[in-house]
Formats: sequence, structure tokens, C-alpha cells
Amino acid sequence: SDFFRIPERQIPSPPPTAAPLSTPLLPTAVLRADPSRSPEPPRQARREVAAMDEEYDVIVLGTGLKECILSGLLSVDGLKVLHMDRNDYYGGDSTSLNLNQLWKKFRGEDKPPAHLGSSKDYNVDMVPKFMMANGTLVRTLIHTNVTKYLSFKAVDGSFVFSKGKIHKVPATDMEALKSPLMGLFEKRRARNFFIYVQNYDEADPKTHQGLDLTTLTTKELIAKYGLVDDTVDFIGHALALHRDDRHLNEPALDTVKRMKLYSESLARFQGGSPYIYPLYGLGELPQGFARLSAVYGGTYMLSKPECKVLNSIWKEKRVVLHQKVKPQNARKLSAILRT
Repeated sequence: SDFFRIPERQIPSPPPTAAPLSTPLLPTAVLRADPSRSPEPPRQARREVAAMDEEYDVIVLGTGLKECILSGLLSVDGLKVLHMDRNDYYGGDSTSLNLNQLWKKFRGEDKPPAHLGSSKDYNVDMVPKFMMANGTLVRTLIHTNVTKYLSFKAVDGSFVFSKGKIHKVPATDMEALKSPLMGLFEKRRARNFFIYVQNYDEADPKTHQGLDLTTLTTKELIAKYGLVDDTVDFIGHALALHRDDRHLNEPALDTVKRMKLYSESLARFQGGSPYIYPLYGLGELPQGFARLSAVYGGTYMLSKPECKVLNSIWKEKRVVLHQKVKPQNARKLSAILRT
């Protein structure tokens, strides 16, 4: 599928003193960066290297996704944020590395073989995942207007392994009709169940059909529609995306919500699956929120494995830490939040 943009939602304009859009926090203003280069911190961050004597409302240590979301939101809220990382790239454990960075991380100082091609052709996710097109993260991106810095690609299909073969999970009525995953009569029974799930509204008892999904188990709910075991597995793992079978003996409400999310995500961009993926890897997500913070005046400093803060200039009010960061003399800080 061709890459696309998610529609934006307006948030308050940055203050006049905020870093301009031309500030080279990232290689280009819309994050369509040359992946071979580590993004540079904004001019303000480079200036702070020489004079770290200002007062900050919040200091954030680590540029993982959660930390970057927090720094972006805090900056939009008008707080003065200093964001630091020991690495020379954004993203922490959820970054996307080019070939040179990947080789350095796992092979030390050895250089990658020439036959592997250009380093910038690689964007390897350290935590590979897909995003649900109507999931919480996408809604967060839209709400914060970070989508204007990102481009996405719709994933072409979702597949399951059944009876020794790989089958596409149907994404349209025609695909469902032709799919060998269920027989004709089983498809009719499954369709009735899917209609119930589609119409279910937790806030509207009329759609519950007398069933209390907070007490009724998933197994008991599906049994009311007479579906066979293969269909039960398909529903639980291909649609609700459960990793095991514990959900069968748990309240059905969670499974129904998961199925509705799958259906809503599938319908959102009319693709072959409910998943979307950032064009240059998941590492683009924390960079997008870092960009948001910088636009609203946030200061970024990378490549800071050791940073000493003298009590004479220690004026920050809040510190946000990645779980792996263990500061000394933490008791002296007024407030610490771990992500």
C-alpha cells in the first residue's frame, strides 16, 4: 500500500518564543529523515552545553516513547523541559537503528560488510510491533497533532496458520465468502456472532440481548452461537489477538472490545488488515513527540552518558526518569516520576 498521512487535529499554537519549525531537531521538518544520520538536538540544546545554568520545570532522562510523549505534553502545557539521553539517537529501547548503529550495538566497533549495502537503507526496530489503526496510540498521535511529522503505511494483510497451510484473515465480505477457514454453515453461525459484537455497546443495555459480559465467560458467549473449536481459536487469536487461551474462562467483555477494535481499525483506512506502520520504523514515534516538545520550547541533549548536576545550580522542580536510570542523591529532588 502507498504511504499516507493521518488527518490532523488542531492543538494550541506554540508560543512566540518556542523553537521555530526550522530548528534542526530532526533532519527534516516532517520527519522524512535520512535514517543514516542521528537527529541533531535543536540550537537551544547545543547552546545549553556551554551554559547549563537555567531553571527548568521538568528534566526528563531517557528518550523512550513514554518519556517523549510526556515531554511533548508538558511542553505544550507551558512547562520548561530539559530532555536528556545517554544515547546518540532517540527512542531508547523502542528505537529503530540503521545498519551502522545496529552493528555497533551488537558487534562493537566492527563495520558491517559492504555487500549489505547502504546503512541508511535499514531501519531495524528494537521492539518490532504493528499499530492498530484505531488504537489508543493513533488517537494520541491525532490528538497531539504529531501526525503531521509522520507518514504511515497500511499493512497489506494479516495471516493465520491452520491445518498445515497459511491463510489470509478476511478483510472484506468477498474474502470472507471465499475463505477456506470456515465451512458455509459455520460462516452463517459466525456471522450472527460478529453482528452481535458489532452492535454491542457497553453503555446501551438494549444491545446486550440480556447477556452480562462482565460475568459471562468468552467460552459461554461463543457457545451460544454453536461455533466449532477451530472458529473459537480463530476468533480468540486472529481477531481478538489473545496470546493464549486464558480468555476463554475470563469475562467476555474484554474479548468483545478487542474484536470491536480490530473491526474499527480494519474499516478506518480500508486496507487489507487493521494494522499500520510508520514509514521509517517505530523509532519515528518518539522522534515525533520530541519534535513536538522542541517546537514548544523543549531543550534536547543527546550523547550524555554521564551528567553531573551541582547542587549550586540544581533548580529543577520535577524529574522524569526511564526505569533503567538510577540517579544518585535522588532524595534531594523535589519530585521524581518513573515511566
